[in-house]
Parts: sequence; C-alpha cells; structure tokens
Amino acid sequence: MILIAVDIRRSLLPRHCLLLALLLLACVPGLALAACEKTLRWDDDPPFSMQTADGAVVGISIEVNRAALARLGCQTKLRKLPWARALKELELGRLDILPGAFRRPEREAYAHFSGPVLPPSRNILFMHTQALQRWPATRLLELQHSEFRLGAQVNVAYGADYEQLMNDPAFAARVVMVVNRGNLWRMLGKGRIDGVIADEHSGAYEIQQLGLGEQIKATAVVVSSDSAEVAISKRSTQADFVQAYSDALRELVVDGSYERIVQRYVMPQGDR
Repeated sequence: MILIAVDIRRSLLPRHCLLLALLLLACVPGLALAACEKTLRWDDDPPFSMQTADGAVVGISIEVNRAALARLGCQTKLRKLPWARALKELELGRLDILPGAFRRPEREAYAHFSGPVLPPSRNILFMHTQALQRWPATRLLELQHSEFRLGAQVNVAYGADYEQLMNDPAFAARVVMVVNRGNLWRMLGKGRIDGVIADEHSGAYEIQQLGLGEQIKATAVVVSSDSAEVAISKRSTQADFVQAYSDALRELVVDGSYERIVQRYVMPQGDR
C-alpha cells in the first residue's frame, strides 16, 4: 500500500487540482488497489492439471476454474502443491481454491464447499475390445464368476462393488496389482488382462496419449460416481464469494462451456 502525504495549506495548487492529481495517481498501474486475485492449486494430474513442454499449466480443472474466476472479474494465481500440503495451505488461508475435494467434517471446519455443481467424476471399467465382446457386462459384479482378469492399482479404492469382489478369493486371485496405471494400460493393450478401472476422463486421456484407442474402449460399467466439490478457504474468502463462484461454475455447465473444455482433452485428435 502506498501512502501519499499532501500538505494542502502549503500547496500552491487549488484544492480541486489536488483532488484531480490524486485521482490520476490512483489510476497509475501499481498505485491502485489490486484487483481480485485468487490462488488455485494444481499438480501433475492429467488431464485435470499438467504442465506442457513450453511451461504452460493447462488441463480440465485449470481451464474450468480459470473461466469461473474470470466471470467474477478475478485473476488466477497458480500454486503447485501435493494434495496433503494443499489442504494445509487451504486451512491456513494461503491457498484460496482447491478443486476436486470431497466434503469431510474435518475439512468443513476450515473450508467452504461449492456443492456438487460439476458433473461427478465417475470411475468406470475400460476393457480390451475382445474382452468387451466376450463379457458385455453392465455391472462389475456380473464378472465375479467369470474368467475375467482385472488390473488395479495398489492402495486405490474403487468403490463398494470392487470391495465386494475382492472379498472373493477366487476373483481376487485374478486381479493384477501394480503401482503405475500406465503399466496397466500397456498390459490391457497386449491382452494380458481384460479390464482396468479408472476415472473416465483420466482413462480416456491416457489411452489416447498411449495410442491404444483401437484396443481399449470405455464401457457402460460405472464402478463409483462420488461427487467431488471445490473447496474454498474460509480464512481468505467470504461466504458471498463462494455462492457467486458456485453460480459461475453452474453457468459453465449449463451453457456447455464445461463440456467443451472436457472434450478438448479427452476426445481423440481425429474426432475433433
């Protein structure tokens, strides 16, 4: 903040000239009060947030939240943070906006939540084309007593149906557990496993990047569909802004902007 002291009694300028001078100073860049600026968390999580070769940060979550902030006349300042650190920064008021957060009682102590405005992030089953012809399932539980081979990531929760199947020793014995999902896609592309569970947008993006779109297809089997929200720091943000932000996100969904952003990242290049 810049303070400008003026002794009107000693000035040779008329009072109205002084007022005009102060008004002009206020319009000089850097002297006026800063416009609305909000910090937004990102991390390496394609296609939701990621950094391109030229250093730009892009992704579904980045574009959607930037667009919502722009509709409120706010600038976006990005902060790269791992998830646990982002929650702490949100609590301290050093991070304003954290997309993709699930509402929890302990988080509601320090964060406002947007509500389930954006479409839910669904975990779906992706299958090899040959497996899809063999097992045209509509629900994961239908595969329990088949020879279906599932690939899964270590320490990842996929929902109630998956947990029920993993309690069946015969099914669990056919599940291939790995740390990196990229390895699962490669195994699926070679037919070494029959299916992989993944977020529908992440899966579509990763399959496209690996060039496996002909071998691997998304199915109609929804494994879980929990609704994540946008968490907004109580310490740095007023409740009326949260409502305006939720309304801006809702407008992006209603006018089709949200879906257009999503399709830019998940639609194969040749179909655009």
